[in-house]
Amino acid sequence: MSPFDETLLDDEGQRRAVDSTDMLRALAGAGAQVRRAVTTVAESDLTDLTRDRPRAVHVAAVGGAEAVGAVLRMLVSRGGPVLLSAEGSGPLPGWVGTLDLVIAVSLSGRAEGPVRQAREAGRRGARLVTIGAPDSPLADAAAHARGVHLPVEVPGGHSRTAMWGLVTAAVLATSAARITDVRPEVMAGVADRLDEQAERFRPDAEYFVNPAKTLALDLSQVAPVALGDGPVTGVAAHRTSAMLARTARTPATWGRLPDAAAQVVACLSGPLAGGPRTADGERDVFADPYLDGPAGPQLGLLLLRDPVPEVGDDPAELERHNTAQSVADHAEATGVRLLEHTASPGHPLERLAELVALTDFAATYLAIGHGLDPATVPGISDLHLPRKAPE
Repeated sequence: MSPFDETLLDDEGQRRAVDSTDMLRALAGAGAQVRRAVTTVAESDLTDLTRDRPRAVHVAAVGGAEAVGAVLRMLVSRGGPVLLSAEGSGPLPGWVGTLDLVIAVSLSGRAEGPVRQAREAGRRGARLVTIGAPDSPLADAAAHARGVHLPVEVPGGHSRTAMWGLVTAAVLATSAARITDVRPEVMAGVADRLDEQAERFRPDAEYFVNPAKTLALDLSQVAPVALGDGPVTGVAAHRTSAMLARTARTPATWGRLPDAAAQVVACLSGPLAGGPRTADGERDVFADPYLDGPAGPQLGLLLLRDPVPEVGDDPAELERHNTAQSVADHAEATGVRLLEHTASPGHPLERLAELVALTDFAATYLAIGHGLDPATVPGISDLHLPRKAPE
């Protein structure tokens, strides 16, 4: 991989030459995606979803559309009344039956796993919602099962840049089924938050006012670990890891506190933490990179945080904040590069939108800075994988 070149981000001609499909523009349209999806759902007949609450929900999605399952799981885990599973590449779970709801998601409407599971859900008599392109195999599966198809189209986009259109349709469908409680007004706030972030991260914004460009530069210098401090930021960390790998071709692990605290803290004293080490494992503050040779890759902790709890908040929120602060303090004490970003207050989906927008833009800028087209991944077509339709 070529070294990170900041000039590729600031020169419009060079940037467009690398970003051949204008992925930055597609990301900037996330707020518009939300508004279109809200209108689509409002114009759809969801009567079958409102008659009674499903026993359980299964989300069938693969690739970039997997974010739908992660977001719904986050919302349901915060007091939702049903169980939710998410897996789109294998067979439909055996427990799915007439009392359950299946949500199959594919932007192209042709992804093999979700289409296959949607058809099987129809055969078993489960209620079915499909989300993706109109006039597609997925839409046909909904029609044959007398289910609901919510058309989502992102011109020139793909599943990585269509997250918010797909998520909005799924969230509002589950709200109609009384599984989640998210009103269209909340999604309007999400759209506004996404628009605000797109303005901050626009390509013609200089580094000193563009946190996404700054984060891309920082990420180019480290081996990143994306860590969320709770349920909302954990979803953002997972998305960040996927976008860094698929878009910027930068391997990144991820975790969520408190579950990942032990493994992350262990890495903070490992061979990638803090640069050169002495014989007894301590940091060598006298190491000279010119005499001792270049240091290996340095660990960087990308800590995604929710707002600081206020007086009177749930004690668990304060414990979450304190755990995250302990990890941050330990990272700095061991010489690990700490990259910290905190969401502004708001609904969980608004906070998620803010953090995802930051890291989506940063991953795209990171790819462009390395001279890599963020929309393409050479070599995948050469792998001997099972036949797979577009996501």
